[in-house]
Amino acid sequence: MNLVFFDDVQSEHLLPLTYTRPACELSVGMLRIKEKWALDLGTEASDQTFRSYLSIRYPSLAKDDNLFINGACLPDDFAIELTQKLPAEHFIAQSGRVIMCKTTAATLETNPEMLRSLGLTEINEARPFRLINFPEDLFVRNAEEINNDLVRKKRSHHLTNASSTNRTIAPEHIYLEAGAQVEHAYLNATDGPIYLSAGSLVMEGAMIRGPFYLGPHSEVKMGSKIYGATSIGPHCKVGGEITNSILLGYSNKGHEGFMGQSIIGHWCNWGADTNNSNLKNNYETVKLWDEHLGRFRQTGLQFAGLVMGDHAKTGINTMLNTGTVIGVGANVFGAGYPRNFLPSFCWGGAQGLETFRFDKFSQTAGRVMERRKLAFDEAEKRIMKAVFEETSIQRNWER
Repeated sequence: MNLVFFDDVQSEHLLPLTYTRPACELSVGMLRIKEKWALDLGTEASDQTFRSYLSIRYPSLAKDDNLFINGACLPDDFAIELTQKLPAEHFIAQSGRVIMCKTTAATLETNPEMLRSLGLTEINEARPFRLINFPEDLFVRNAEEINNDLVRKKRSHHLTNASSTNRTIAPEHIYLEAGAQVEHAYLNATDGPIYLSAGSLVMEGAMIRGPFYLGPHSEVKMGSKIYGATSIGPHCKVGGEITNSILLGYSNKGHEGFMGQSIIGHWCNWGADTNNSNLKNNYETVKLWDEHLGRFRQTGLQFAGLVMGDHAKTGINTMLNTGTVIGVGANVFGAGYPRNFLPSFCWGGAQGLETFRFDKFSQTAGRVMERRKLAFDEAEKRIMKAVFEETSIQRNWER
């Protein structure tokens, strides 16, 4: 059985995160969605991307016997069992959305009507699947997924507990991979596990409440205050105060400032004392800008902070309103509160916006990635150029 993930039109509600990755490459808990399925099914996986330019980085490796799974679907025992029972040339749909399909076809039509017209048999499943429909679903489900991924991690890793130099509560729920370092920190795993990956570092004086995940080669700086459910991806540096947020990887929040109920893409940087609000003054539920709809969408959540696309940056003392969306490659700075939607490749803030020229952006991206001994290579440049061109319609000052 060859596993291939696909995106459908619903993945457009996950923008700006899905400008630069398929939905299955999003992390929630400790692992990317793709990794969860691959571990549970014991197989490798590839991607059928919604955006053709992403195939440069995420090629489809379809074969003669393919199991296609919606990249926004989280695995559980129910979903795993269905993959085993699904007959060839059948698909499962729910609420008009294809969830999985077993077929010899090399590509998958993601519209149920098209699949029926091609002779595939539809199976309607009443029990709901666990889907990541919108960016906020990532931090809403993060506590649950940290616990689910801990089960997966325990299968393949030898884990130890924190040393006696630390002040710990519920130490039996604190897990360290080989090479993780934490001394003289405050660790409270009463409400969920604390998991430190290989090569990670928690500096002295840091205070962490679970559920919490720290990815490989990431650092928590001295005196940090981190509440669950928070996940810090690989090669990140974090400090200040963080609650119920996810940094996907290779991003820094190295200084004081508050981050709450937020999703931060790759290669982002928060300037010193950047703060985001996660609760409106009138305690109303939060709306987030939905690029697919072209309008603000009601989340139904009282707490919702920031969604930040890859390679976005903030300057020092940047203030971000409740329910802000910052696009890919944006550079936000200056006094005052910028608006709640900042387009991709914008430059500025409350005082006005202009376009972050692509040649200047490329120079910055190259320097940033070089610090982690990675290259802003031709493939990455082509992807970012495609995003730059696709998002030009957002930058209405260009017209």
